[in-house]
Amino acid sequence: MPKMKTSRSAAKRFTVTGSGKLVRFKANKRHILTKKSTKRKRNLRQATLVDETNVKNMRKIMPYI
Repeated sequence: MPKMKTSRSAAKRFTVTGSGKLVRFKANKRHILTKKSTKRKRNLRQATLVDETNVKNMRKIMPYI
């Protein structure tokens, strides 16, 4: 059976913590920033954990990460 391929787009977007959880960056920080408050933009900077409902699919497309 051939090796499974890692989704390269997912590998660039997600990282794994020491305890094995997936970390992602938040959306809506690319453009149209003038109408967003400073507090909102500041909170979009921090990375956050991937929701548990999505972890199973992420593991499937990133088998070796």
